Amino acid sequence: MTLKVADIQDIDKVLQLHYRYQIDSINEEDKKDGFVTTPFTAEQLKELIEKEQGLFIAVKEDEVVAYVMAASWQFWSVWPMFAYMIEGLGELEYKRQKLSVNNSYQYGPICIDKSVRGSGVLETIFDFAREHMAKRYPILVTFINKINPRSYEAHTRKLGLEVIKEFSYNGNNYYELAYDTSKRIS
Repeated sequence: MTLKVADIQDIDKVLQLHYRYQIDSINEEDKKDGFVTTPFTAEQLKELIEKEQGLFIAVKEDEVVAYVMAASWQFWSVWPMFAYMIEGLGELEYKRQKLSVNNSYQYGPICIDKSVRGSGVLETIFDFAREHMAKRYPILVTFINKINPRSYEAHTRKLGLEVIKEFSYNGNNYYELAYDTSKRIS
């Protein structure tokens, strides 16, 4: 398996993986194992790659089997959910630092094909993305829908993210989590 920062040629394969696990298109029986809530277009991924260098992928046998998205709050601000999170950012603290758009970034979504789950891909790709983003930001921030317990368990138990807030938005309930980007996964 190869890890890399995605380029434009990877977009179609990323979208194929994304579509299989996106909440609006996932097979019903696969939902219990986790899903991605935010839909993305090829244009949005192109911008993520060109402006943020924020799409990290794992490739196995010429197929994208995992991805992590990570970007500045400015990039995410066009989505109403992220704009809502930005509004409350200054009220939050993590590791005795008040959060801001300058010292934190939005991590996620992450998507891992079921063919490689349980093989350490989560920890490996998370650490790969974290290492790249740590050059720009000391704090990672993300959210997990409370109806996605597999993602919550993976991020808190396996990766060590910490819940800093719980919130509701658009009829859904979420955990907001943070992580110190200087810290390697143990």
